[in-house]
Amino acid sequence: MRPQLSKLTTTPTKGKPMTDPAVLVCRRDFVCEITLNRPEQRNAMAPELLQAFQQVIDKVKDDRNLRCVVIAGSGANFCSGADFRSNLLDRGNELPHDASYGIYRPFLSILDVPVPVIAAMNGHAIGGGFGLGLVCDLRVANRDARYGANFARLGLHSGMAISYLLPRVCGVPRAAELLFTGRVFSGTEAAAMGVANHAVEPGQVLARARELADEIAANAPVAVRMMKRSLYRGLDWDPKSAGEVEALLQSRTLEMSDAKEGVAALLEKRKPEFRGA
Repeated sequence: MRPQLSKLTTTPTKGKPMTDPAVLVCRRDFVCEITLNRPEQRNAMAPELLQAFQQVIDKVKDDRNLRCVVIAGSGANFCSGADFRSNLLDRGNELPHDASYGIYRPFLSILDVPVPVIAAMNGHAIGGGFGLGLVCDLRVANRDARYGANFARLGLHSGMAISYLLPRVCGVPRAAELLFTGRVFSGTEAAAMGVANHAVEPGQVLARARELADEIAANAPVAVRMMKRSLYRGLDWDPKSAGEVEALLQSRTLEMSDAKEGVAALLEKRKPEFRGA
């Protein structure tokens, strides 16, 4: 049976016309597929997308009939991270570190989903978009796409608990190199480093993720849920607390001239000139 897409109804942003849903939801038997649906914005972490994503996860985490979740992106990108062209950090009277954490909160809520979550990283995933993949339990990468935590190249501290998650995924030495250099790398490299479980041809990412999801969904659901809980409890897993600490540090770096220079250089497609201030 062909899966049916269900559209999430959200309140349109004031002053903007209603468009296609920012997030699509597709149910296949015991598997739920969530697709970021802003390809023209490279599925960036814009307020509209984050709000819609949070609404979806709030429903998914309480669905007792689900056995696995797959998260993908429309178009050539999985998620390009923060949308620096939007007023993302303008949160009224919120403290700066609360505003920083608020950006990542919807993606971090994946940690509350009791069933396995697979990131079908069909395209590029940078910064917070890379973090979205890391908070999932399994990752399938596009061997030709680019991934990485490029915060240092923007004059920023990392966010979304990436400095906590990455060393636990691929080891301290590799994580240190990736964080300190801000280097981006291919899906093939991601699999070789253990960052991704699999790296496949560009058109096969979702298919491979579905295969994994179906393999998981065929197992005893209660046993799988309990093993997921045991797995992370044994690691003293607490990314949300780490994300709060990162938000404080990231908010401080956002106040610095280097961050303004790094973001400006990114938007202007040039090399930044950092001064350590």
